[in-house]
Amino acid sequence: MEKQKISGNTEGIRASVLAEMEKWFDLETDPGKYLPEELATAMAAYTLELRREIAVFLSRQGDVLDVRVGEIGHVSSAPGKIRRPARGLNRVRLIHTHPNGNSALSEPDLSTLRAFAFDSVCALGIGPEGRITGITAAFPDFDAHGPAGARLFSCGRLRDVPSEDWMEEISVSERLAARVVPQEEGPERVILVGTDNETSLDELEALAESAGAVTVGRFFQKRPQQDRAFCVGRGKVEEIALAVQNLEAETVVFDDELTGRQMRNLEEALGVKVLDRTMLILDIFAQRARTNEGKLQVTAAQLKYRSTHLTGQGLLLSRLGGGIGTRGPGETKLEIDRRRIREQLNEIDRRLETLKKERSLRRRNRERTSIPTVALVGYTNVGKSTLMNRLAGADVLVRDMLFATLDAVSRRVDMKDGTAFVLVDTVGFINKLPHDLVEAFRSTLEEAADADLLVIVSDASDRELSSHRATVDRVLHDLGADSQPRIEVLNKCDLNPEAEGMLPGALCVSAAENVGLDALLQEVSKNLREKEHRYTVCIPYARYALAGTVRQSGRVLSQEDGEEGTAFVLAMTPEEAGILSARLNLKLTETD
Repeated sequence: MEKQKISGNTEGIRASVLAEMEKWFDLETDPGKYLPEELATAMAAYTLELRREIAVFLSRQGDVLDVRVGEIGHVSSAPGKIRRPARGLNRVRLIHTHPNGNSALSEPDLSTLRAFAFDSVCALGIGPEGRITGITAAFPDFDAHGPAGARLFSCGRLRDVPSEDWMEEISVSERLAARVVPQEEGPERVILVGTDNETSLDELEALAESAGAVTVGRFFQKRPQQDRAFCVGRGKVEEIALAVQNLEAETVVFDDELTGRQMRNLEEALGVKVLDRTMLILDIFAQRARTNEGKLQVTAAQLKYRSTHLTGQGLLLSRLGGGIGTRGPGETKLEIDRRRIREQLNEIDRRLETLKKERSLRRRNRERTSIPTVALVGYTNVGKSTLMNRLAGADVLVRDMLFATLDAVSRRVDMKDGTAFVLVDTVGFINKLPHDLVEAFRSTLEEAADADLLVIVSDASDRELSSHRATVDRVLHDLGADSQPRIEVLNKCDLNPEAEGMLPGALCVSAAENVGLDALLQEVSKNLREKEHRYTVCIPYARYALAGTVRQSGRVLSQEDGEEGTAFVLAMTPEEAGILSARLNLKLTETD
């Protein structure tokens, strides 16, 4: 069995001291003893020597589960191996020292009791000579709805600890916990951590909200580069650990992509599930995917990501179906090997290829019917779906959250001037969009790359409009969708009276208020017509049944009956003219 190590802030402590403290794991203690004298005495002596708090986690059987060292002011949160149970008590009690000689339990101590549902939290006041000056123990109280404070008991000397009474208090707490009526779980409580900028952290908070979580705390530390072990500095990790306890957070989300090692170290230090921005976005996509293709694409992206982070998901994989980061293809045990993941990905790729062929067939059918495609693209949550619903009478889900719409939606639009086109609503773009996600959704995003016209939608009320617009250009370039004609649109202009001129050449509209949409449609029609040429074709009276096909293939500018048949003047692209000529086996003559 691997030798257990002292955790926490062990920097600067001699190896010989750590070796002596590691012997505590082998101590044989009486399960009926609330506070073993030998252990308490040793904790007091080393607290004096190290001038740091020391915490010991004891099981109901009296086994030492972990030994943790902190700063003078506090011990950080429980180690990753000790987690809050779904119901009842943790069957673990926390014994720790206060080097200032005061055994009074602090608010962080009581928060730890609640956050981890410990059997009890006990503090030993350690005087200047290493003597125990007082002992205070807290036992959790419960009402019908859950935790309701704590019962506090104190004594002055180690020999005065009423072991039987305090062990009975644990039993009392357990009986009270058993009477708690299970409540419907509220939103997942998360703490956010960023190293880029506050704006990016704001967006991370919006992403967390979209995933169904509530943000209870935020930390920002500007760094030229990530700490290899923890992403942020060790001191910041200690701050986050205390906040996890005090705010009773269940998850910590980092704005940067973490390595497997960083994830593992952070979970050990914080004692809760740790995610990064990529995992959060993947989780949102897993929630929003509705079509079979969308679900397969999300599954592929999640599997690719997890294959490189298997060793860093201890707490994540231990909570099957437990909140953000655990939805999608379903969790597997930690020791799953990459060979199995490759097999799953190969099967998904095969099914996606079939769906891609079906999509290509539908696209070719559209090309044969000469209907151009107009794609709505833009940053997430700029109002593309509302615009889609207004312009095409669609029923796309509209919600004020990031990535409300995931699957591409196509609708035909017929204008009064005879112009017809297919309007496509695509998934929104976002800064730091995971590479695996872009690759997985490439077939869907190709709708934008193959469109005849791009309508790029921006949010007039967005303070980060310029940077978000640059992100859209970057993603379009990566998709090879930077050669088509474009129409720039500023949506939500009703929310910003100074929107005019924010984006040179952009049309100001409000999809929500139905303002400026006629002008947008006229601009779409104008752009589509720029490719049109005039053609004349004569339909003999004997073949007049073909007139219906002619009218459906282009805009009829005029028609005139002659001696041999009816002459039509059409507006269409050269490609459309070639298709019509081949279908009718008639000559189309281009005119000025």
